[in-house]
Parts: sequence; C-alpha cells; structure tokens
Amino acid sequence: MKQPELEFAFEIRVDVDRWLPIGRSADEDLTFTPITGGTVAGPMLAGTVLPYGGDWAVERSRTSQLEARYLLRADDGAVIDILNRGYFRASEEVVARLVAGENVPEEEYYFRTAPVFQTDAPAHRWLAEHQFVGLARDEDGQVCVRVFVVR
Repeated sequence: MKQPELEFAFEIRVDVDRWLPIGRSADEDLTFTPITGGTVAGPMLAGTVLPYGGDWAVERSRTSQLEARYLLRADDGAVIDILNRGYFRASEEVVARLVAGENVPEEEYYFRTAPVFQTDAPAHRWLAEHQFVGLARDEDGQVCVRVFVVR
C-alpha cells in the first residue's frame, strides 16, 4: 500500500489582532481572532495575506478546534480563498509562555491544520485540486503555517 508523501509548498505567516472572547458555556470557550495581513512565501506560491477574515476557536478540555477563513493574493494578483481547520493543544505552562510573547519551540505543543483552497486562477488551480496539511506555530506575534501538499 502506497504511503502518502508530503512536499513543502509554502509558508503562510499571518498577522493577527488580539483575540475576542465570545464565550459559550462552562465546558467550552469560543473566541475570534481577526486576521490583519501577512505573507506567503515558498517554492510553489508567493504573495500576501489580505486583511480580511479571522480564526474561530472552540476550546474543550485544553484542545482548541480551529477554523480560520481568509484570503491570499498571489504575486500575480490572483485572489485565493483559504479555509484552514485544525487543532491546537498545549499545557497551561506553554500557553502562558505563548501569551507572554515567548517563541516556544513547536515541539512543545500540537498545532496542526488541513487547509483547503479555492480559486479559478489557472496558474493556481492546483491548490483547489490537492489535499494539504499544515504544521503551525506561534512566532514573533504571527501564526506561521508550513503548508505541505500530499502526494
């Protein structure tokens, strides 16, 4: 049976504003984090993150289920929609370090995503025709996602 292979495609570095608590119940917390910009760079795509969209997170039992939706603009001007779902899990100590602005090594917490792209731009149609996985981390006030295409 063939095993999946991952090929590095690009890294998305997302600028975010302060998260907003929405609340839900005693067992879960709902928050929203506005996305304010950023960059995309790598061998398969380069461009910017547009300042539209955000990340909704529902935390249950120290695991956050994430759903971010925002837009990318490729260097050639094409606009690409991204829906990025995933999970974040860390100890209270690691979360406190991240909140304090420390660059915590990504091996100390779990932050994985599965981005889905939509575009009709011919040069970038491949994004809408492949499965991707993302390895994410917090770094220097940005959310950084290394995106890999599944081959």
